[in-house]
Amino acid sequence: MKIAYQAIFEEDQDGIFVRFPDLQEAFTEGKTMEEALFNAEEVLNLTLEGRMDEGMDIPDPKEYEGGVWIYPSALVQSALLMRTARKGRSLAELARALGTSWPSAQRLENPRHSPTLKQLERAAAALGGKLVLSFEHTEGKRKSAA
Repeated sequence: MKIAYQAIFEEDQDGIFVRFPDLQEAFTEGKTMEEALFNAEEVLNLTLEGRMDEGMDIPDPKEYEGGVWIYPSALVQSALLMRTARKGRSLAELARALGTSWPSAQRLENPRHSPTLKQLERAAAALGGKLVLSFEHTEGKRKSAA
């Protein structure tokens, strides 16, 4: 499962306005496309972190005409993946399956905590899944190997 949200970029004489239709409170701007892309990723991270902190619903991403996929940070992605993968199971059940404490299981869903690959792999197995990693080239951020 990939975690990314579509942003709509609207250019005018003052710069570029960016909004996320799936996350109404997430919007930003930039004077250049590079700045707008950077700001879009930042506001997406902050919005998703805030929703997780508040226990708010996080909608599934939808595709929009003219939208650009923006990926949140790896920490936000891993926290959202853990939250989604639990599918209604309690953190206590996850902790028991991992043979760890409830606070340790809770940290797996904290975007400010850096779980190890081993922890994520064990959690995925405990939830009946498998950890799969990939590198994605993102629009405007592709760099050539020198």
